[in-house]
Amino acid sequence: MLRIEQLTKKFGSNTAVDAATIEVDRPMMIGIIGRSGAGKSTLLRMLNRLTDHTSGSVTFEGRDVTALRGADKRAWQADCAMIFQQFNLVPRMDVVSNVLHGTLNRRSTLATMFNLFPTEDIHRAIDILDRLGIADHAPKRAEALSGGQQQRVAIARALMQDPKIILADEPIASLDPMNAQIVMDALRRIHEEDGRTVIANLHTLDTARRYCDRVIGMLHGRIVFDGRPEQLTTGAARDIYGADASFSEEATSTQLDAVGRASNVATVPA
Repeated sequence: MLRIEQLTKKFGSNTAVDAATIEVDRPMMIGIIGRSGAGKSTLLRMLNRLTDHTSGSVTFEGRDVTALRGADKRAWQADCAMIFQQFNLVPRMDVVSNVLHGTLNRRSTLATMFNLFPTEDIHRAIDILDRLGIADHAPKRAEALSGGQQQRVAIARALMQDPKIILADEPIASLDPMNAQIVMDALRRIHEEDGRTVIANLHTLDTARRYCDRVIGMLHGRIVFDGRPEQLTTGAARDIYGADASFSEEATSTQLDAVGRASNVATVPA
């Protein structure tokens, strides 16, 4: 399905992603973990073609994604939807219109200018919102929703593209533990029910173990771990984060029973 081979991105003398190689032969949910600056976001942005690569390649179903230009590149970005940490919604626009923006790549310039949407697309957008438990909020402005609700709107917008792959860049980093679990539950259901590949950058070990079929660890731009969740031991995590023996997994927990004992933000070296 998806093959990333020796993918590299350099910014001047700094190598953000260093010869990353990943092969995905079937739909799965993959978590990418690592400290801040490890190259996780840059890797996803290269997959989506938001950032150009320096060398290497990405192929999907035999198509060289890194060589796509113009309309072919935009078509790939529809097939490979991106969800961001900060939601990237239009705050003063209603929820259903934000979701409908997932269809912009296949609409005419005139329809886009006047915000004209086919009735069937509106019905589909509401159905997706209902699937995510937020259809009641469809007429509200996006800015009126909580962070967790806004992230589900962003997921709905991605689903409007009918993508084959969903990339989620730190989708729960700014959410409280309860909303984090709701969002991750939604992404997991999308993978299982739709058969879509989901690749998510995550900052907590328990989340990666609980939701992902495969975990990839990055350090200084390189992939240093690639295995099943049960192989992600505390020792392996220390190596991924470059941490010493004082590293505590509890400090990275998003479990509700850990609230009050630990923050949901990892306390590993920045």
